[in-house]
Order: sequence, then C-alpha cells, then structure tokens
Amino acid sequence: MVVKLSVNTMDRKIEKKFWSGRRILMIGAGALVAMLLAYTLIFADHRATLNVEKDKITISPVTKGTFDVYIAVTAVVMPLKTIRLDAIEGGYVSHKYLEGGSMVKAGDSILRLDNQRLMMDFVNHETEIYRLQNELQNTRLSIRQQKFTMQQAIYDFDAKIAAAQDLYDRNKQLVEEKIVARQEFNKNKFELEGLIKQRDIQLQSQRYQDENATRQISQLEGTLARTQRNLALMKENLNSLIVRAPVSGQLSSIDVEVGSSITAGQNLGQIDDLNGFKLRADIDEHYVSQVFSGLKATFEFDGKTYDMIVTKVYPEVKSGRFQADMNFEGKTPEGIRRGQSSPIRLVLGKSAEAVLLPLGGFFSDTGGNWVYVLDKDGKRAVKRNITLGRKNPLFFEVLEGLKPGDQVITSSYESFGNKDVLAF
Repeated sequence: MVVKLSVNTMDRKIEKKFWSGRRILMIGAGALVAMLLAYTLIFADHRATLNVEKDKITISPVTKGTFDVYIAVTAVVMPLKTIRLDAIEGGYVSHKYLEGGSMVKAGDSILRLDNQRLMMDFVNHETEIYRLQNELQNTRLSIRQQKFTMQQAIYDFDAKIAAAQDLYDRNKQLVEEKIVARQEFNKNKFELEGLIKQRDIQLQSQRYQDENATRQISQLEGTLARTQRNLALMKENLNSLIVRAPVSGQLSSIDVEVGSSITAGQNLGQIDDLNGFKLRADIDEHYVSQVFSGLKATFEFDGKTYDMIVTKVYPEVKSGRFQADMNFEGKTPEGIRRGQSSPIRLVLGKSAEAVLLPLGGFFSDTGGNWVYVLDKDGKRAVKRNITLGRKNPLFFEVLEGLKPGDQVITSSYESFGNKDVLAF
C-alpha cells in the first residue's frame, strides 16, 4: 500500500537574509555620517568667525617704499620781529592817539600818560639844583674873599717883619757900640721872631683853608652833578610818558583805554615788523626730545613748497604741547598774513626703505600688535600678529608679520570683538 504524503507550502518557515539591501543602506549612511563628524572634529576650522560686510570696512595694501621720518604740525604765521611796548613809568592814560591795527612810523605818538608824583619829583629836583648852584657860587665867592683877606694879612706881616728886621739890624750894631741898651735890643729881637712865627702860622692856616675849600667845592660839584644826572633821567622818564613807536610797522595790539591806570613795566601792546615772517608751531609733547634748532621743515603755500629751519624751541609744555619757531631759508612767500595757520612738515630723521602699512583706526584697538589680513581669495580675513616700528602721518613702519602685497583691514576693529576670522 502506498502512502502519499502531501506537504502544505503555507506552513513552511522562510528564513530572512541578514545583509538586506535596506540594512546595508542604513549602515553605509551611518558610517558616512560618522566619517563626516570625525573629519569635522579633526580637520575643520574651529576659530571664532564673524560675518562682516566688506563694503563697510577699509582694506589697505602693504607696500614697500621710502619711509620719511616726519610729523605734520599746524603753525601760525607771525612777524619775524615783534616789539613789545612796555610802560617805563606808571600813570593813567590821558590820551590815546592810535588804535590796534594801525600802521605806524618810528617816533609816532601812541599813548600819553600823566603822573603827578613824577612831575612833583622833577620840580623838587630842579629846585634842589638851583639851590646847589647858588650854594656852590656863594662858597666860591666866600673862599675868594677869604683868600684875599689872608693875602692881605701876609702882606701886613711882611711889612711888619721888614720894619722889625731893619730895627733889629740897626740896634744890633748900636748895642755893640753900647749906644742902645741890651734890654731894648732883646725886646726888638723877640718882636721880630714873633712876627716871623705868626707869619708861618698864617701861611699854614691859609694852606688848610685852601685844602678845605677845594674839598668843599668838590663835594658840592659832585652833589650837583649827581642831582643833574637824576634830573636828566627824570626828564627822560617824563618824556617816556608819551609812548612812541620805536620802529615802523603795524600796531597789532594796544590793550589800554583812556583813564586806565598803568604800572611801571606793564605791557601796553606790541608792534609787528612787517619786513619778514616766521612760523610758530604747536607740537605734541611726545616729540619734545626730538625737536631742536637746525631741523628742516617744509611749508606749502599757493602751490609752492618752501624750505624752513627750526630756529628756536620753547621747552615749556602747556596742555600737552610745546612750541617751536621756524624761519624761511630762502625768500618769504608773498601773500602770507599774520595769524594765518598752515600745516608744516617737520623732518625728524633720515628717510629709509621699509615695508609700509597705512595708518588707520585699527591701531587704537590692537596697539599695533595684530591685524586682520585677507586670504588670497579675498573671502576671509585672519588675525595675524605683527610688529610695528616708527610712524609718520601716513604710514607705520612694519618690522615683522607683513610683506608687500598683503591686504590688511586698517579701519576700526571695535565692532569685531575678539574674533579670529572675519568672513565676507
């Protein structure tokens, strides 16, 4: 007997394949994502980046050229010579003949001062001179009279001595002949000797009086001469009460009015000599040790350049600045006026070849220690450390970190924070 077995296909279990297409696709996608993540972690740029608008920044090229060591300063045109008008004597202003800005000639009257005390002193000195002159004249007259009196006394003594000498000579012979008594002869002898002694005393007195008179006259003459000199000085001071122009020029200022009280030595104004001009510059105190007489400078006026030289430096610093005077080395430009201001290029050292970076606002943000340098494609700017040297009004001298051809952002970095990369 044959048994026929029947197998139901619906009841057979079908095994699934492990590496199905879907599984392979999912594993491959996961591996790809893992590889991308690994690449990003290992090789991607993790620097802080900021997106900026390129048209709102300033990009400057780094170049190589001549670095001129100079500074630009503002100078004011001033007269080459300014004469101060100071009061020699004090007083009050009684007349004012000219106003500021007037042209004057040497000797022109500008002001008149009145000083009553000085006038009284002058009158008193003049009176004293008259008194001394009279005293000197009277002294000379008195001495002359005394001299005549002394001469008369000497003449009288000479006459008496002559008479006594004659009597003595006669009695001497008679006493020897015993005609005249010895007593009478001795009396005559004593009288003669007394007269001679009195004459000697009179001569000594006359010499003393002559010496005393000479000394007295010399003292009076000295006092009179000193008083006359003082009077001459006072007369000059009186004349100086009329303030006159010492030179021709422009009365640029006169700072007093009628009725003003003026003290001796007070400045009244000044006169500008218009035969030449100089420039006075205000310079930052940072350069006070670098500016000295003899430095060169250039001045541009009316399309022309004029050479100048520093002639005087005022070392006093006020409000962070000091001043220096500069004279023209050649012809003074025609048309410049007192008070006109102009930029001056003041040379501080020799020029030299250098890598140059234009000035910009970046320096105040970085101190010149780093800058943003553009990539070759110009799509990004990366922070780079640099070293800067000297600077002039146009450029920094680059010592390290940049080369000619580099493109650098030179505008302010204030809005960039501290990002390492700027993307455009």
